[in-house]
Amino acid sequence: MQQELRKYLSRHLIGRGVAPKVSRQNLPDVTETSGLFTGDERKRREQEMREQHRLPPGQSLTLKWPVLHYGSVPHFHSSKWDFRIGGRVTKNVRLTWHEFNDLPKIEVTRDFHCVTRWSRFDNHWKGVPFREVLKLVELEPRVNHVLVHAEQGYTANIPLADLDREDVLFATHHDGKPLTAEHGHPVRLIVPHLYAWKSVKWVRGLEFFDHEIPGFWEQNGYHMYGDPWKEQRFSE
Repeated sequence: MQQELRKYLSRHLIGRGVAPKVSRQNLPDVTETSGLFTGDERKRREQEMREQHRLPPGQSLTLKWPVLHYGSVPHFHSSKWDFRIGGRVTKNVRLTWHEFNDLPKIEVTRDFHCVTRWSRFDNHWKGVPFREVLKLVELEPRVNHVLVHAEQGYTANIPLADLDREDVLFATHHDGKPLTAEHGHPVRLIVPHLYAWKSVKWVRGLEFFDHEIPGFWEQNGYHMYGDPWKEQRFSE
């Protein structure tokens, strides 16, 4: 079953380009060019967040929502879209878009911290809780990590314990509106307590493991875990 899932992912999601080799010097830095961190209102809000101990070290508050990703924005076709779960599970699962979208939904409000040093506060998300998806499979013993698969070969490595939380969800809406294409429509994983590269856009599947496997950015210089409060931006 695991080999079959790998073959599917390789054919449909992976291999549409070679992952770039990145370094601390050429990783994106929005603080230099975007003008996200100017204005009196922004400075006042940033000070408030700092005083409330909500601004992680090395971060700056933005009132905007920057768009950062590697590769092009994929097109969504509901008739072709599916969500696959495999790896160390007793039985693989495949959901159509309508099956996935019919799963129970929750709403949460959480802060969002990007490794490129911006933070956006009080984001209101709506979507399918990770725990609802987890109910669809029976895990084999000793499963402890998940490789999240997305369009165009993107993957991210996340410990299972960090996904199995009440505020982790597959978001379909942000601040009361459906996600736009550049922000991950139709589905974006939201893991609020980790840096935003773990909040994968355009999610298409989960693969469960009993060991850690680096994802796209983890293979290219980013930290395996990504805790913004410990500034875990890069691997040692």
